[in-house]
Amino acid sequence: MKRIEAELFSDGGNDAVVRMPGRRFPGVLVQGDSLHILRGDMAEVVESCERGDLEEARGSAGLLLMHLDALLARYEAALGEHEIPRPY
Repeated sequence: MKRIEAELFSDGGNDAVVRMPGRRFPGVLVQGDSLHILRGDMAEVVESCERGDLEEARGSAGLLLMHLDALLARYEAALGEHEIPRPY
């Protein structure tokens, strides 16, 4: 393990916006349990598609998209608060 200093642009929470040393733009630090949930949500989409249940796949994908949109909104808000341009 190596200890470093990183810049924190949002509260710690489950999806903190941080900039690692040497990086121009911040990123989103996703906690392991939250990452596991995202992976499970994506697995539900894949499993529904494999079964041919497109209605269930669409619903699961919609929830996953909603979660990712919330992460992106948090990221963009943190960038805006610190007057950092978006990297895209």
